[in-house]
Amino acid sequence: MPAAIRFTGDNKDLTLDELAEFVDTARKAGVPGDNPVRAELSMSRKIKTIEVATDVDRS
Repeated sequence: MPAAIRFTGDNKDLTLDELAEFVDTARKAGVPGDNPVRAELSMSRKIKTIEVATDVDRS
């Protein structure tokens, strides 16, 4: 299993549907619900990439 689940928007910026798919994928992989989510934002503050650790993340 990968150490993290990472999604990138198909058209540079993540859409709501892509964000929902990210959450669904993370839940199905058993990612703890209290793990922090990290995101890279564009200059216009839109989400370009989003990532969450697959194991317990206490950082």
